[in-house]
Amino acid sequence: MCTGKCAFCVGTSLYPLAVISIICNIILFFPGWDVKYSQNGQLTEEVKYMGGLVGGGVMVLIPAFHIHLTGKQGCCANRCGMFLSILFAAVGVAGALYSFIVALMGLINGPYCGIGLIWSTPFKDRNESYLKHSDTWDICTEPKNVVEFNVGLFSTLLVTSAVQLVLCAVQMINGLFGCLCGTCKKDKGPL
Repeated sequence: MCTGKCAFCVGTSLYPLAVISIICNIILFFPGWDVKYSQNGQLTEEVKYMGGLVGGGVMVLIPAFHIHLTGKQGCCANRCGMFLSILFAAVGVAGALYSFIVALMGLINGPYCGIGLIWSTPFKDRNESYLKHSDTWDICTEPKNVVEFNVGLFSTLLVTSAVQLVLCAVQMINGLFGCLCGTCKKDKGPL
């Protein structure tokens, strides 16, 4: 495959992944589908780090735009554009890695929830993972189904950021080949 076409495919693949990351992070601000927990600051700590919004969202969306343009005919489809795509892809790797780490920590530590009248992170610092024991999830009484809510969204962020990480790493390698060998995008000229 031509390095220009590869860049085009990588760039267009990153768009929906960045949007998914942003949406997941925004939804995490409304546990139990209620705004009162955000207003009261009763959110899981990792949600406040905005890994999906900043890391997997903005820090991947901007490189996706440049990588996509690098693969288009006549725009940045040259050796210099490919060199710049390596730098942009590195920013995407950093963003995806940040999102991945925040999502992983969100899964490991568990949600911030109400246990009766006390709010805490009950699954944090346990010897055994709460993910294996769904029968303990009902310890969180408020917000309703917060454990399932967090596990689903943080898992989605984890998978999305892992795919973003792979795609940006592929573009770094592709950009290196494009920088050294060219993009193989040629003007067909008038027919």
